[in-house]
Amino acid sequence: MLLGKISRKFCSVKQLPWSSDCRSFWGWLNAVFNKVDHERIRDVGADRAASEWLLRCGAMVRYHGQERWQKDYNNLPTGPLDKYKIQAIDATDSCIMNIGFDHMEGLLHVEKIRLCKCHYIEDDCLERISQLENLRESILEMEIISCGNITDQGVITLRHLRNLKYLLLSDLPGVKEKEKIVQAFQLALPSLNLQLNLK
Repeated sequence: MLLGKISRKFCSVKQLPWSSDCRSFWGWLNAVFNKVDHERIRDVGADRAASEWLLRCGAMVRYHGQERWQKDYNNLPTGPLDKYKIQAIDATDSCIMNIGFDHMEGLLHVEKIRLCKCHYIEDDCLERISQLENLRESILEMEIISCGNITDQGVITLRHLRNLKYLLLSDLPGVKEKEKIVQAFQLALPSLNLQLNLK
């Protein structure tokens, strides 16, 4: 609430170079939230640093062996750093963006990722997920819903996720060639349960 009041005051000041468009302030702030701190990753481990990044950006995580979703940054679990391994990520309405995806480099146990209404998610993000060897092995399920910057090019890269069993693609206006996507996934991942809800 305080941040909202401060940002409105900043956006109403005419002398600031970015005041003509309040969205650029939020874009800048979101970029700050996504910045990778490699020293922090070394200090606390990949799972803790990624949890901090995801929660800071408004996403949720679920740890291996737990049913409850962690969504409050201030209530991140304490204790041995290697105890809490991220198993699932729900980035619904979050501000995660490509520059933050280096946080995922050391995650070895992520089985499910849900990207829903993520305005900053682009093809580069899906490509980055597909390039990370640890995620190629661990991810079993993905859902991509209402992410307007995703195109066929980004979706096709997900065929490199070797163990992907379920993929839901819904309300993606940038995805135009459904048949091409279906063929690519049938060839690369014949046992994949591909659900398409595209126009």
